[in-house]
Amino acid sequence: MAPERESTRERTPVGATAATRPRAPRLDQPRPPRRRFLPEWDPEAFGRLSEKIARFLGTGRFIVWMTGVIILWVLWNIAAPVALRFDQYPFIFLTLALSLQASYAAPLILLAQNRQDDRDRVNLEQDRKQNERSIADTEYLTREIAALRMGLGEVATRDWIRSELQDLVKELEDRRRHDGHVVFPAERAERSPGRDTDDR
Repeated sequence: MAPERESTRERTPVGATAATRPRAPRLDQPRPPRRRFLPEWDPEAFGRLSEKIARFLGTGRFIVWMTGVIILWVLWNIAAPVALRFDQYPFIFLTLALSLQASYAAPLILLAQNRQDDRDRVNLEQDRKQNERSIADTEYLTREIAALRMGLGEVATRDWIRSELQDLVKELEDRRRHDGHVVFPAERAERSPGRDTDDR
């Protein structure tokens, strides 16, 4: 029991230099997260939002809505009573709003294009690897077919075996005609059906 208690205790540094030495961070453990003063955001979420905005800016619906807002803005500031007008004739506030919209739209469109370029690059890389695999598979199959053709050149086909057997039968028939001997046992049995009874 006593040795177990001693092993569970932490060892304390001994000596004058050990107590004053600062403790170094351990390398086998991750550092605690630092406190950040700037706000953090997910770049993927921001990129997806920018793509949605860029897609909306590139549609006819946005052009129709923006045209309607500008027409209402101009008509209101021309036809409304003077007390209710918020932007007089040179329409400086409208110009400011449109320039702000353009200044925000351009970087969002560029960010969406960069993300699309990254996706296209990844797709092209995957297509290139797929093409390389297809070419390698095609070359392998071509080599296999060539090897099969070379192997089939040495294999006896059915027509070749049939022609060889026909040649052998003709040769045997020619020998039988010349020698007068019966070559085939079936013909011998047909020619002498009573030979078995005579042998008995």
